[in-house]
Amino acid sequence: MENTSSNAERLTAACVLSIAGGFLDIYTYLCRGRVFANAVTGNMVLFGFHLSNLHWAECSRYLLAILCYAFGIFVADLIHRSLPAARRFSWHQTVILLEFLCLVPVCFIPEGKFDFLVNGVISFVCAMQVQTFRRVRGLPFASTMCTGNLRSGTDALFRSVFERDRGELHKALHYYGVILCFIAGAAGGAYLLREFDRTVFLVVPAGIAAVFFLILSRREQAVWRRRFRRLRDAVVRK
Repeated sequence: MENTSSNAERLTAACVLSIAGGFLDIYTYLCRGRVFANAVTGNMVLFGFHLSNLHWAECSRYLLAILCYAFGIFVADLIHRSLPAARRFSWHQTVILLEFLCLVPVCFIPEGKFDFLVNGVISFVCAMQVQTFRRVRGLPFASTMCTGNLRSGTDALFRSVFERDRGELHKALHYYGVILCFIAGAAGGAYLLREFDRTVFLVVPAGIAAVFFLILSRREQAVWRRRFRRLRDAVVRK
């Protein structure tokens, strides 16, 4: 029987999560104060800058994002540690459900005054995601940032060229594919946010919900298909 780890390492799930990561980054930049909430390094730099100028209000905003990111890592590890061996959902699926519940309300929080809160929530979600989904087909990767992916992909490409190793070429293609998905999420997000109202943000939790089903085992997928068929038949009869 397929194990949970291998299900969570599926390439399709990694691509959807990377698209969502790109969308979240462009969303916080365009709509929530021109910040990148997916990673914490930039927030630390800006925290240090405002600290040097004694801008306490700005310091608190960036410090909140840093703490939310750290808390997201803590919560993801806590979920992994706390769930019993016999469980209805895997810890990966539990984190996905928590991400979904955190992201849906973001769409309805007004822009401006509460941007610091939204950026904190998105930092928390991204931290959980990057801590939970750490591998794609056995390869380490990140779905909310691309520096490590670019380094690993280019390193594999170098090895494929100079060592003539096709396996390394496949690794490089996996990493570059994930990077392209991230860029596509950012580009698509920018277009949608520009052309439509802010409720288009709901495509992100919808994509996250899709990952819940993408990482199901074949047996679990069959169970869910039967449930949907029964629901459909019940609706038709009414």
